[in-house]
Amino acid sequence: MSVRILFFILFVPNVQALTFQSPVEDTEWRLTPSIFECEFSQPIPDYGEAVFYHEAGEDLLFHLRAKKNLMGRGQAALHIEPPIWGPSRFAEYLGLVEIKQTRKPLKVEPQRANKMMQALLKGMQPTFTRKARYDDGEPIRVSLSAANFQSFYKDYLGCVTGLLPVNFRQVAKSKVLFKGGADSIDTASKKKLDLIVFYVKADPAVKAIYVDGHSDSAGRRYHNRRLSEKRALLVMDYMVKRGLDAEMFTTRYHGERYPVASNNTRKGRNLNRRVTIRLEKDLEDIELDF
Repeated sequence: MSVRILFFILFVPNVQALTFQSPVEDTEWRLTPSIFECEFSQPIPDYGEAVFYHEAGEDLLFHLRAKKNLMGRGQAALHIEPPIWGPSRFAEYLGLVEIKQTRKPLKVEPQRANKMMQALLKGMQPTFTRKARYDDGEPIRVSLSAANFQSFYKDYLGCVTGLLPVNFRQVAKSKVLFKGGADSIDTASKKKLDLIVFYVKADPAVKAIYVDGHSDSAGRRYHNRRLSEKRALLVMDYMVKRGLDAEMFTTRYHGERYPVASNNTRKGRNLNRRVTIRLEKDLEDIELDF
């Protein structure tokens, strides 16, 4: 018998365990909406919160946020269980989830997070089971209640519809490439810059934009330095014409000094003819995940 199957048998949903779950009559769903993220959560008495998290530009995730995590290190079993008023339906096993002793002890990737949300729509209860942190003989169960879920789900969908197309991480460091001269920005690069402009306009936390021009090693160093300057200014001017404040920008130009690939090949030279764009926020606006 494999360890995986043995684990499943030991932690089937009906095993006697210390269970944390919101009573049906007191089940509460909370939606924290913004254009940057949608957090859809359920308080779990004496444990913390069960959180569905949908960030702009990303898929749905799930995590538990614990006041004090009582689950032991290792892997918790994830089941989709029927509620007490519908015991005739079968439980579904969705595999194992890593447990860590952190503020967010348990995280679920998009595929299973979406299955959990679909299960709640059907009135089922996603449940995590793991041996206790301080007592190997006692399982700990954390279960989401499906009560009132459908009425709040529409609000969640409305929040998702209003999300930006990208998040900060996706635009914080970008680059555009140049074919040879410094006279034009191609269509694909313009779309990338338009997306950066769109984000910066929406996020007042972005305080500065650094634009760095680079060249390949073909030609004289002085010429390459001037060429990298023209490219950096071309990118900055494009973004300013799209509505960004010129005072946000710092432009720098480096010529051939910082190659990212070999200048001995055409492919390498194509990669070195570039302008990088870096967005900067105030430190207090960056959330740290402990």
